[in-house]
Amino acid sequence: MNAIVGNILMRIKKLRLYRSFRIRIFILMLIIGIVPTAILQAGIMDNYETRAVSVRTNEVSNQLMVIANHLLFYNYLQDTSSELINAELEQLSSLYDGRVLIINSNFNVVKDTYGLSEGKTIISEEVVKCFKGETVANYDRVNGFIEITTPITESVKTADEEYEMTVVKGVMLTSVSTDTISTTVEILRRKSLIIQMVMCIAIFGVAMGVSGFLTKPFNRVTNAINEVKEGYTNEALTISDYHETEHIVDAFNQVLRRMRLLDESREEFVSNVSHELRTPLTSMKVLSDSLLSQNEVPNELYREFLQDIANEIDRENQIINDLLTLVKLDKTNKELNIETVSVNEMIELILKRLRPIAWKRDVEIIFESNRSVNAEIDEVKITLALTNLVENAVKYNREHGFVKVTLDADHQFFTVEVEDSGIGIPESSYEQIFERFYREDKSHSREIGGTGLGLSITKNVILMHRGTITVSSVLNQGTVFTVKLPLSYIK
Repeated sequence: MNAIVGNILMRIKKLRLYRSFRIRIFILMLIIGIVPTAILQAGIMDNYETRAVSVRTNEVSNQLMVIANHLLFYNYLQDTSSELINAELEQLSSLYDGRVLIINSNFNVVKDTYGLSEGKTIISEEVVKCFKGETVANYDRVNGFIEITTPITESVKTADEEYEMTVVKGVMLTSVSTDTISTTVEILRRKSLIIQMVMCIAIFGVAMGVSGFLTKPFNRVTNAINEVKEGYTNEALTISDYHETEHIVDAFNQVLRRMRLLDESREEFVSNVSHELRTPLTSMKVLSDSLLSQNEVPNELYREFLQDIANEIDRENQIINDLLTLVKLDKTNKELNIETVSVNEMIELILKRLRPIAWKRDVEIIFESNRSVNAEIDEVKITLALTNLVENAVKYNREHGFVKVTLDADHQFFTVEVEDSGIGIPESSYEQIFERFYREDKSHSREIGGTGLGLSITKNVILMHRGTITVSSVLNQGTVFTVKLPLSYIK
């Protein structure tokens, strides 16, 4: 049993169930803690930058609108000599670390605070849109500036002076540096990174602690299995912290109970084999000692004792043959000689062989076939199984009784019922009768020479064919064994 428990423990360690579970919890907590923090940081930085650019754009646009009115008032588009306007433009350019270009209606640059493009022609999409009355602002994040185009407009009355219309006389093309915004964003990003690192360390510690706490029950399961493996205890495990540990513990306890049953069954089997093999030998020893202890023994007594010794030898030989059959079935349970067999003919041959035994006890054997059945089976092994059932039905029957064998089939299975009018089996023994060496009536079994291995052999053969065997019985009235086997062999 310890070897099996050790194998289970080794598999658990090999799969690293509890460790992978802890790692998964740890990673999950890190993801839950760090990813939202990183997303929040990125969102805050992006939102701040967008907001700062928007504020700067509105601030500059308002000042540009004021300057645009001054430009019209001082007729700056025709005469750029106004010191006041030039001072305002230089002040604006210096204040925002930018550049201002004044463009007239001919797309000519009349003023450039950098003094580089005066007299040149500028035709761009933004400028064209601005001459149509649109104020355009673009933020270049890569180069770090905001470009604003502001129309210089004048209200002009129509010829009939019924209403006024707005005419764009020129355009102010302004570039504003965003270095201060970028610097502020970088400072905030560094500070948020420090905060994020502190949070990561805190989350790491919490994740380690929580994952360790959550996986403690799995460690206890492993330690408990270790104790069973080492032989310190043989008690069922009781660890019910989580549903998962309950399932693992329940499954292990079921395996443990199964191993106990196997151990008990093996010990009982060894005990039964020793007893069954020793009994005939003891009888032969007693008989031979009796003969040897007498000087003059009549021939009739010699013959009687020798006949008893021969019977015990036959009994010993039968036990050994049945044991060898069981061993062979256990070792070659996958080696079946499958062929299509007429089940009707096979059963008729079995009953033909057993009728002489039945006649000695005045037991009538009846075969009732409801249809012709052909099935894919190992004929030798199924013959052995059905022979055991019918032979038991004859041996454990009453004088002048009957054994009825019924064959039937559907589209998937065929069924063989073996019914007798014998002594019956208690309901409490239905499962035990298929165990090796189990006999309900030991004294009667001795009389008829049973070994207690026949039904065990029968069940093994039926299970090898993926079939089932059931029993129903009424004490002192009779027993019915029902064998159900597939028509087509299932690998």
